[in-house]
Amino acid sequence: MAKLRAKSHTKAASKTAQTAGTGGELHQTAGGAVETLTTQQGIPVADDQNTLRQGARGPALLEDFHFREKIFHFDHERIPERVVHARGYAAHGFFECTQPLTDVTRADLFQRKGERVPAFVRFSTVAGSKGSPDLARDVRGFAVKLYTQEGNWDIVGNNIPVFFIQDAIKFPDLIHAAKPEPDRDFPQAQTAHDNFWDFISLTPESMHMVMWIMSDRTIPRSLRFMEGFGVHTFRLVNAKGKSTFVKFHWKPLLGLQSVAWNEAVKINGADPDFHRRDLWNAIQTGNFPEWQLGVQLFDDDFADKFDFDVLDATKLIPEELVPVQIVGRLVLNRMPDNFFAETEQVAFCTQNIVPGVDFTNDPLLQGRNFSYLDTQIKRLGSPNFTHIPINAPKCPFAHFQQDGHMAMKNPVGRANYEPNSWGDQGGPRENPARGFTSFTEDADGPKQRVRSETFSDHYSQARQFYVSQTVVEQNHIANALVFELSKVERPDIRARLVSHLRNIDGDLAATVADGLGLDLPAPAVPARKPITNLPPSAALSIVNNGPASFKGRKIGILVTDGTDADLFAALTAACDKEGTQFEVIAPKIGGVTLSNRKKIPAQQKIDGGPSVLYDAVALLVSKAGATLLSADAPTKDFICDAVAHCKFIAFSAEAKDLLAAAGVADKMDAGFLPLAKEKDAAAFIKACRKLRFWDREVQVDADLQA
Repeated sequence: MAKLRAKSHTKAASKTAQTAGTGGELHQTAGGAVETLTTQQGIPVADDQNTLRQGARGPALLEDFHFREKIFHFDHERIPERVVHARGYAAHGFFECTQPLTDVTRADLFQRKGERVPAFVRFSTVAGSKGSPDLARDVRGFAVKLYTQEGNWDIVGNNIPVFFIQDAIKFPDLIHAAKPEPDRDFPQAQTAHDNFWDFISLTPESMHMVMWIMSDRTIPRSLRFMEGFGVHTFRLVNAKGKSTFVKFHWKPLLGLQSVAWNEAVKINGADPDFHRRDLWNAIQTGNFPEWQLGVQLFDDDFADKFDFDVLDATKLIPEELVPVQIVGRLVLNRMPDNFFAETEQVAFCTQNIVPGVDFTNDPLLQGRNFSYLDTQIKRLGSPNFTHIPINAPKCPFAHFQQDGHMAMKNPVGRANYEPNSWGDQGGPRENPARGFTSFTEDADGPKQRVRSETFSDHYSQARQFYVSQTVVEQNHIANALVFELSKVERPDIRARLVSHLRNIDGDLAATVADGLGLDLPAPAVPARKPITNLPPSAALSIVNNGPASFKGRKIGILVTDGTDADLFAALTAACDKEGTQFEVIAPKIGGVTLSNRKKIPAQQKIDGGPSVLYDAVALLVSKAGATLLSADAPTKDFICDAVAHCKFIAFSAEAKDLLAAAGVADKMDAGFLPLAKEKDAAAFIKACRKLRFWDREVQVDADLQA
């Protein structure tokens, strides 16, 4: 990277400004006269878009008082809830090295095959409060704390490999725009409002992330079925001091899966703790979630030849260009003993790295390194938050830091400073051989607030992501954009966003404009001409990376008194063989009596167990049961939703009357599978491995029929 010498430019200042004061000096902008933006000390701000750095692509500078004040204030805006990632759930487990990386890093956990270290992983949503529902359309946090033999290493990532912004100085603006609007305090855990899309439409660098957040990646079926990414480019440094660039990937062993948007809305009503319950049940039943750790390793030569800047957090490196090398596995096998003590008090900091790992000059990462520590001090009330057991290292540690609020352990002895002349009674000393040393990198250039020209392509990878999706997934992106923008009150904001879409894909822009009843606007003027021929990347599609089996998924089995006992036994046996969970749904929670007079309990009453909670459904009702339920509205909803959400549906012969009563008898397709004999159950489970019968979607979505 040091060889790459790119031009730089200063990004245009925002056309609008708001102040918390009583009014200030006016100045002219393209949008008219506005007040001058200042710091809290009243110092006029010349550039609110870029952090001060050493050279266009160099490190951020600590003397940037405007950035520090802005982040400092943002970090302290909420107590005690996290400002972002408030809604979280976590589990304990372990990381195991499966492929040593001794040639590229001195990090201890990558030195020996089979090496295991304890791990704690917290999943979260970003925008919602602690009490928001699990299935809001949102980025998911995927934060991993590894308790290594040389200290704690936090890989603080998301389930999406890119981010909205390139420079951390814009993070407060992004989150302010996404959060409930300050004058009305709604909407909660939603981006479907004017403020968010106003900011996004004025921030072209967000367009790649827009494609991801409008895809099904932001409504995952389970925390167990989603990927995790380190987002930034980091460095691995070996024992000789040689650096290799790295990007981190967590790949779920059970494959990828998401829900439909209409399904997510209904799940939030039926079970707002859907993801929490799913993770809890999986671990409690011994079905431990597992991910593979993959790394993309590349050098300066690749970085210099790549079409995009590897320091730009709005860009990814396609796996076809740099394959993901699997080097370890992460297994979650134990829930916290106490939610508050562990999940709520855990403190992740991007600055927590170990010898053999190092940072790059990614301006978003540099800002996060400052922000996270500051946040933890405020949220947990003390610089001694590492004294909380969940945050404490599990390896030996020694230092001279003492006192402060809630100090649980202070250094022992006379010396509380270093250097000192007290010999072996003088406490710990630095260790040049084992200690952390930063990679030596030259930095030059004038001090200035700039954004490198290599960061200025905002549409090419957004297009690449879109064309990498299946037709089904592309339809979902278009529908999501129409839904979100339909909640935006100002037509000019809608039009501005669609103008960006024209630089991504013409058909997508036209579809969204038509869905909004909007005349197609002219394309936005790009800062750099987009590359339109980037090849699709199969790794970017959820549908193309689904599971090889139906393991870990859940079937809802609707039964009544008199249900055929042999069919029920065959279906549940097929589920057990596949590793598929099932729940019995009945008219009463007390359960039903099968045809062999055996009584079985129900896990759900039909009113409380809608089909949105399941990956597939089976209707195993008796003739009398079908008659009973034919007039029941929740039962009809159960069936109609399963059809609308393209789920595979198994049914007994007696259930045909129930299908007719629900009005779907004429909609039966290859996704409906009859259960008449034992082998039919196995065939049904095999069909379910495709997760959805997507061919049905065009029949149940009016937008696709237009």
